[in-house]
Amino acid sequence: MTERVAIVGAGLAGSLLGCYLARRGLSVDLYERRPDPRVGQPERGRSINLAISERGLDALRRIGLVDSVMADALPMKGRMIHPVAGPLDFQQYSASGDRAINSISRGTLNNALLDAAAAAPGVSVHFEHRLAELDSCTGSMVFETPGGKVKVSADVVLGADGAGSAVREQLLAEGAVGESVDFLDYGYKELSIPAVNADFALNPGALHIWPRGTSMMIALPNPDRSFTCTLFWPAGDFDALSNAASIEAHFRTHYPDLLPLAPTLVDDYLHNPVGVLGTVHTQPWQAHGRTALIGDAAHAIVPFYGQGANCAFEDVVELDRCLADTGGSWARALPLYEHRRRENTEAIAAMALDNFVEMRDKVTSPVFRLGKRIEHTLERLLPGRYVSRYELVSFSTTPYAEVQQRVHRQHQFLAAAVLLGAGVLGAAARIARSGARR
Repeated sequence: MTERVAIVGAGLAGSLLGCYLARRGLSVDLYERRPDPRVGQPERGRSINLAISERGLDALRRIGLVDSVMADALPMKGRMIHPVAGPLDFQQYSASGDRAINSISRGTLNNALLDAAAAAPGVSVHFEHRLAELDSCTGSMVFETPGGKVKVSADVVLGADGAGSAVREQLLAEGAVGESVDFLDYGYKELSIPAVNADFALNPGALHIWPRGTSMMIALPNPDRSFTCTLFWPAGDFDALSNAASIEAHFRTHYPDLLPLAPTLVDDYLHNPVGVLGTVHTQPWQAHGRTALIGDAAHAIVPFYGQGANCAFEDVVELDRCLADTGGSWARALPLYEHRRRENTEAIAAMALDNFVEMRDKVTSPVFRLGKRIEHTLERLLPGRYVSRYELVSFSTTPYAEVQQRVHRQHQFLAAAVLLGAGVLGAAARIARSGARR
């Protein structure tokens, strides 16, 4: 008999997972609490663009979706830094200058993956189904729908329903898992820069950053030649601006080049919601060998390395690999998947927080810029032997934990080389001084 798998959450991870499991010949029911997003209007201020890089591309490539899904993506080859005053500063991501991360709207990507999942044999998609009850031991579930409560069951239940996971909530209520959430004392709000004369108002080949020490704004390009901007500010700072005059005055002072480009700035600021940011740690990710969490439902991270979706897509690839390695045994595959992925998801969670500090505080520093130039020089001189953390994270599928370890070793080597060089120069100077005295 074909196993029935229920995936709760038809977002990015859930839809991709449905495609992977369909390829295995499994019968998949994909449940989503929202109405079909392909036929409705996106929720205001919640469209956040994503940066898809090699890990996400690898997951799409494995099932032949990369060309269709990424057709409207826009490559960004570096950061464009916007100071309060002075010229813009472009900082390329790779030593060669030809590697890019790809800007794509969450909605566009989700819709493309939903189309692929819905077209896959054996997959049924159920919208407006909100999980109300779950027995993780038996796979019995109750969903609330517009027509009333619906009871269903599955051999396997996979929670792919995001950072606020209803599946995780049910597992917590059962005592099957534990949870800790580290909230960042920052919120985010979206703004928009429209096209100007049917063209981009800013360079579309860059991720734009307005670093301001304790806060920042970023902007990513869209196919319609607009930009989606996201403010990342200390949470209480949003409340300090409550009317058009105070909003315009603040942006005129701190983001002077934005005002002429954002005619809806005040309206966006007043009406778009403030989102929260945090890191979710769940222990364990699975129960009874038949119920598990994947993606943000298991390990949500802050978005500052552009790896949230990429990491979730890697989860899907690893779970599929574990099913192959265990002969399709979910009871063995689910613990193995957690064992292989946990260290890596903890690593990227830490690196994402580090990158927030880099984007917010360091990118305008002359010392930081010099360090990047040295790093790119070493990459060119030692190809394959010295690789920056950014390249390893964004342009490879090297496991995140290995990236951390490798970068640590590289930094130790550089520190030792600098100390050795300083010692040699010091000895040479002493010899020179000694010779001069003679």
